[in-house]
Amino acid sequence: MKYKNGKNRPCKYMRKDEMAHRITLIRGDGTGPELAEATKRVLDATGVQFDWDIQEAGVDVMAKEGTPLPDQLLESIRKNKIAIKAPITTPVGTGFRSVNVALRKEFDLYACLRPCKSYPGVRSRYQNINLVIVRENTEDLYAGIEFQKGTKDAKEVIDLCARLSKKPIRPDSGVSIKPISVTGTERIVRFAFEYARKYKRKKVTAVHKANIMKFSDGLFLEVARHVAQGYPEIEFDDRIVDNMCMQLVQHPEYYDLLVLPNLYGDIISDVCAGLIGGLGVAPGANIGEYGAIFEATHGSAPKYKGLNKVNPTAMILSGMLMLRYLGEEKAADRLEKAVAEVIREGKDVTYDMKADRNDKTAVGTREMAEAIIKKLRS
Repeated sequence: MKYKNGKNRPCKYMRKDEMAHRITLIRGDGTGPELAEATKRVLDATGVQFDWDIQEAGVDVMAKEGTPLPDQLLESIRKNKIAIKAPITTPVGTGFRSVNVALRKEFDLYACLRPCKSYPGVRSRYQNINLVIVRENTEDLYAGIEFQKGTKDAKEVIDLCARLSKKPIRPDSGVSIKPISVTGTERIVRFAFEYARKYKRKKVTAVHKANIMKFSDGLFLEVARHVAQGYPEIEFDDRIVDNMCMQLVQHPEYYDLLVLPNLYGDIISDVCAGLIGGLGVAPGANIGEYGAIFEATHGSAPKYKGLNKVNPTAMILSGMLMLRYLGEEKAADRLEKAVAEVIREGKDVTYDMKADRNDKTAVGTREMAEAIIKKLRS
């Protein structure tokens, strides 16, 4: 018989009795298909058995399907519960604010998990960064409750707010609503503490602007403090978001795991990615009660489509997060070690990871993935 490694004998790390994980692989668009293929090959090389359900999404399927999120893709995720997604471009003028946001809402993937970790060999002003960002995904200003300037609905909202709050809003305003609930806050903060407990993180910091937005961010902070009482072994503190930005630039070593509402989480996660060298090495996961989607946090870079040029690290490390979610901790450790070794050696890496971006020794997407595979098999 043939095994998953294509040989007539089992992979060194494969159990004969283990079941394959059924995973939706979303190829994305732009450079997405190249990144998806590289990541698939690397994950197969870990020896963990996968049964890949390959699906299309993004601008490349718009003409055929009339949507960047075809029904068969959504049904695949519903059935398999777990997906790994290559970058997707959000089409202009289709009604989608963001394909990524649409997926998170469709499957109630309320927790965005973004570890930010330094890997020696990556160019950065900082060293030894090891932070985790836990961002609430469904509420706050990203809930999408907006009213366009000059519309009847906007006027009604403006009039209602003026009547209830006694604070006038200029009539030529667009309006966005910022809902933060006890339910949404409690589950994201609990997720953060459970993650901290599982991975032996010592401190959780809630980030907010409760000094100004007392009934939304104030609620977030109040609920976070209440949830923290159930985890006495983990230190808890809080920071106002603008101060948090300064603290991360000056003293990132003081922090461990940050839990934030949606908008602040989006901003701070990119700040932290900057601390470790950029989005090219920043993995991500969106996790809900009934499933998860793992993804690189960078865009689809369509100008590099088909050039075998872009850095696959972020998506491969997102695969590492997926392995941990699946309970394949040893395989995840080996994969992270292999990626770290390739980066540290600095030989088989893409142009953006070279000291000189015009370095002729830079390799392509496929070649960097192959170097990681060789480390896994050595």
